[in-house]
Amino acid sequence: MIFGLFGKKNGNRRIVERQYAHLTAAAREPGLYEALGVPDTVMGRFEMLSAVLILYFRRTRSCATSGQEIAQEIIDAFFEDVDHSIRELGVSDVGVPKRMKKFAAMFYGRLESYAAALDAADREALALALRRNIYPEAGDDAPSMEALADHLMAVEWTLASVPEEDIDIGALRLSPPPETRPG
Repeated sequence: MIFGLFGKKNGNRRIVERQYAHLTAAAREPGLYEALGVPDTVMGRFEMLSAVLILYFRRTRSCATSGQEIAQEIIDAFFEDVDHSIRELGVSDVGVPKRMKKFAAMFYGRLESYAAALDAADREALALALRRNIYPEAGDDAPSMEALADHLMAVEWTLASVPEEDIDIGALRLSPPPETRPG
């Protein structure tokens, strides 16, 4: 029995890699930065990847066991990426756990605030949470995040119709922002 569990996790690796690649590509979509006001910085990319992952996790929460297992492995891959990025930025081995704890708290705080706004279909609350997180130092001078909130709400609505089979094989894709959609 226990050997079957290890085999299943290894079998998920390709699915997780494929799905994580789709999610990171969606978070790097140029329109998010060029048209929707997200700064193209390390923190701006963290913010967008966090938002994309939150939408993905919200979609997978109603999935069968395999979809939830894949989602958990994707969150593990995300935090491995964060750890690797922190190390690449020159943070010492001693400082990495403290930074990881900070990033984990940031991610889960965003999950809570974005989920509350999305659950209530509250565009204004989502835009304010995005603005506060993406531009923490700007105060009243921060750009409006209403277009980004509209986009994220539309993506969540679209994800609700994605078949569970697409999630099980790592084929879930997010729509690009309207300004960057072909045609």
